[in-house]
Amino acid sequence: MLDHVGITVADFERSKVFYKSALAPLAIALLADLTPADTGAHAFAGFGSGSKPFFWIGDTGSPRGSVHVAFVALRRDDVKAFYSAALAAGGRDNGAPGPRPHYHANYFGAFVLDPDGNNIEAVCHTPE
Repeated sequence: MLDHVGITVADFERSKVFYKSALAPLAIALLADLTPADTGAHAFAGFGSGSKPFFWIGDTGSPRGSVHVAFVALRRDDVKAFYSAALAAGGRDNGAPGPRPHYHANYFGAFVLDPDGNNIEAVCHTPE
């Protein structure tokens, strides 16, 4: 089980705006916005739900490669809303919303590339 994931981004403010918009349809919000003065080194933004950030971005250097992160969506409409919001926020299409039966019968996902080329997904595992 994971507690949290962090990735390095090239343009912290641009990425923060992107993730605030893209993750909002999944009920994931910016919960922590730490400055270099707060941490003694770098800026970090923590996104999550409730009071727990579980997805972090930081300006800790140059991104060293792409990553894949998948966020759970409770409904297929949430996957579609994520995809639309991510594209509107500057993301690039990497797989329109739709079934992916090669994973399992109810897998419904959408993929976008964030401003740094990371493959960000929203996935619903229920038939609705």
